[in-house]
Amino acid sequence: MTGTLVLAGTPIGDVADAPPRLAAELAAAEVIAAEDTRRLRRLTQALGVHTTGRVVSYFEGNESARTPELVEALAGGARVLLVTDAGMPSVSDPGYRLVAAAVEQDIKVTAVPGPSAVLTALAVSGLPVDRFCFEGFLPRKAGERLARLRDVAAERRTLVYFEAPHRLDDTLAAMAEAFGADRRAAVCRELTKTYEEVKRGPLKDLAAWAAEGVRGEITIVVEGAPEPGPQELDAEELVRRVRAREEAGERRKEAIAAVAADAGLPKREVFDAVVAAKNAPHQGP
Repeated sequence: MTGTLVLAGTPIGDVADAPPRLAAELAAAEVIAAEDTRRLRRLTQALGVHTTGRVVSYFEGNESARTPELVEALAGGARVLLVTDAGMPSVSDPGYRLVAAAVEQDIKVTAVPGPSAVLTALAVSGLPVDRFCFEGFLPRKAGERLARLRDVAAERRTLVYFEAPHRLDDTLAAMAEAFGADRRAAVCRELTKTYEEVKRGPLKDLAAWAAEGVRGEITIVVEGAPEPGPQELDAEELVRRVRAREEAGERRKEAIAAVAADAGLPKREVFDAVVAAKNAPHQGP
């Protein structure tokens, strides 16, 4: 019998947000892999939990070396609990390598759902949340950071980033350059903690605010790119698109309606273009 890998979400700030099941899993785990064993100790004390399992460190510096050891424990039947400093393991935190290795060995992986800075920031940002993508941390070098931002400048989903406080002003300035100075955003600082703050506004204003210095854990939420306006297509292109749809099997009425919708034009305008093309004299030799 193989064991189970449990990914446990931990509070991102207020310890009272810890999911009830977390305490039970901490007490029952045979091995606890923690990003910071000192923070784990403070967490268990705050929750009033007595752990009996073996505690090992599991952080960016030893993740590759420690993973085989944990997989061996799982293969031997152990229940291994993985916790990071805050939020869900493997989301810009250690954990992905261990999950991938466990899945490869057909070992069960489950999770204790918990607080998430990504979802919390989205919820309080005031920006659209129906579609979003998480971009994690940006490159530290200015050129690479700007290139990465330009790659997603046309992305219409809301974007979520993590950033260190000492790089926040440079990052917001780069976002203003890549996305446009007036693109709306929200900087969420110290979420669920005593000095929680959410600053909303255009990127240019947020960059100026951050230049004065900001502290704490930072999550940035940026509005997606605006929907493109109606395409400016000439009559010849409209007719070509209708004919292509007809050749694919669509009836002319449906083809005209589809082309009009795609181009953001009234159906009558596309219909008139098709009729004009049909009635135009043949330009032969």
